[in-house]
Amino acid sequence: MAVGHVPGDVADGTAPRNSTRQVVVASLVGTSIEFYDFYVYATAAVLVFPKLFFPAGDPTAATLQSLATFAIAFIARPVGSALFGHFGDRIGRKSTLVASLLTMGVSTVVIGLLPGYASIGVAAPLLLALCRFGQGLGLGGEWGGAALLATENAPARKRAFFGTFPQLGAPIGFFVANGLFLLLSETMDDATFLAWGWRVPFLASAILVVVGLWVRLSLHETPAFAKVVESGARAKVPFVQVFRTGLKGLVLGTFIMLATYVLFYLMTVFTLSYGTSEAGLGYSRSEFLVFLLIGVVFFGLTVPVAGLLADKFGRRPTLLIITAAIIAFGLLMGSWFGAGSLPAVLSFLVVGLGLMGLTFGPMGAVLPELFPTAVRYTGASVSYNLASLLGASVAPYIATWLAGSYGVGWVGVYLAAMGALTFIALLLSRETRDAALD
Repeated sequence: MAVGHVPGDVADGTAPRNSTRQVVVASLVGTSIEFYDFYVYATAAVLVFPKLFFPAGDPTAATLQSLATFAIAFIARPVGSALFGHFGDRIGRKSTLVASLLTMGVSTVVIGLLPGYASIGVAAPLLLALCRFGQGLGLGGEWGGAALLATENAPARKRAFFGTFPQLGAPIGFFVANGLFLLLSETMDDATFLAWGWRVPFLASAILVVVGLWVRLSLHETPAFAKVVESGARAKVPFVQVFRTGLKGLVLGTFIMLATYVLFYLMTVFTLSYGTSEAGLGYSRSEFLVFLLIGVVFFGLTVPVAGLLADKFGRRPTLLIITAAIIAFGLLMGSWFGAGSLPAVLSFLVVGLGLMGLTFGPMGAVLPELFPTAVRYTGASVSYNLASLLGASVAPYIATWLAGSYGVGWVGVYLAAMGALTFIALLLSRETRDAALD
């Protein structure tokens, strides 16, 4: 679609509203794929890719090369947020959401079809890296569009609750991905899994993509964007304009999201690694995956609760209390998670992932509310993905180093420090519950 084109339901001034069902499914399916893809790729990057996509020889070197392809997505995501944010603020939320979903979904499915190093040599890791970049590019534009679809269609005083719809994709994607890998590991031997079983989770994402496209192609443009088009107030270059006029919102939004990202990746990637390593707690991978799946149930339950609280009491008060709880949780990590007993580990995961739901839930409304409509897609997406770069991309590595060098208690200190930065950003931000998204 050309940049200057205006969708029909916007151009004729009618701007019909989407149904709640359309908003729920269309905003939920993309983020479900986002987190599903992350866990599928993260697991395969450790278990499969070093053996199939890199030269035989040094297993450690192959694993490091595989993890390097995993990190490519975090570099691509800010690029995707700028690219899709531009078109989301220029041509509309609907078309851009379709494009981001296709970019992300096709990249994931193609990974499941790639031949290995034994078949095509060095082209195998290069194609894997290209597909991973495509995943990151699509992911960079996905969340911002999904959050705007939910919040810009929300009824008065229910914006934070509607903003939890895309946030629920995180526990759903996590649960489905890890549940599928757990099922495969229980029903296949290692040889079968390496031969073709690992491809199943990647190819299965096509189902979500088809459902997502079917729903998104039937969407109408959001009322807020329709008003911008009607008034002729669209930004010419949204990425430039948001840095010129909305720099404070970008900085605050990034740091407001920082503790959320650090907590999420510590509670999933780090705990799984430390909990299953001989130097850590020594649980089997299957055992710990079950623990995580139990914890993720509480993640999913607390997401909508946080949205309701943020609508009733305001974004800042709600998030300040939750962030203070995250800081305290981090300081208790050494004696709690480090104890290693089943009750301690399980309760730690339940509380930590419950806190994750509480802090993640309101973000679907908070970040979009920091920016005017003309640059909202770009601003919310860039903030979200800069936080992922500062928090998610480095958190597992910092945590692993701290645990190995100083003990697991210092991982909790790291979380508490990131929580303190988020707490300061919240104090410096304004309350946005009553802000108009028009």
